[in-house]
Amino acid sequence: MSAHKHAQTHYPVVDLIKHRWSPRAFTSQPLNDDDLRTLFEAAAWAPSAMNEQPWRFIYAHREQTEAFQKLWNCLLPGNQPWARHAAVLVVVLARKTMGANDAPNRHYLHDTGLATANLLLQAASMGIHGHVMGGFDMAKTQQALHLPADLEPATFLALGYVGEAEQLEEPFRSRELAPRSRKPLSEFVFENGLPTE
Repeated sequence: MSAHKHAQTHYPVVDLIKHRWSPRAFTSQPLNDDDLRTLFEAAAWAPSAMNEQPWRFIYAHREQTEAFQKLWNCLLPGNQPWARHAAVLVVVLARKTMGANDAPNRHYLHDTGLATANLLLQAASMGIHGHVMGGFDMAKTQQALHLPADLEPATFLALGYVGEAEQLEEPFRSRELAPRSRKPLSEFVFENGLPTE
């Protein structure tokens, strides 16, 4: 059976946030280009320092075998078994310098994360899910995509429609079915400063 893991929050948040989660099981249904463009449009409207918009996205559909394989080869072995079933793989890149004068942009990863969050929430609103992957080979990604020095691979995304947990091998099946959890707010929210040791 398909797992739909809605967050059990302690305070009310919008359903879109509660319903977004990161599956590993995907169906064979492809993503069409119009829907994909909608996701990238949502990313475009994220806030960024000086409106630099440092994010870049490189993607490949599963049907584009050679291009998809190139991205898939950059993933670490812990992600490859299930990510090969995603409809689309995306490399999220972050530009480290400002466009006007090539000065360092110390907000580049933060802002690229905001764009990625926009993309994932837009996807969730359309019944599409994404799984963010930090498990990739940085050097292999830079080499395979011939990236210039000022573009840093930030993360990979697997996008698609949620499949059945039973299609996954272990340990991925158990992870797919495990309940979601988050740290309590008391561990990361502090009024008037950090607690003293």
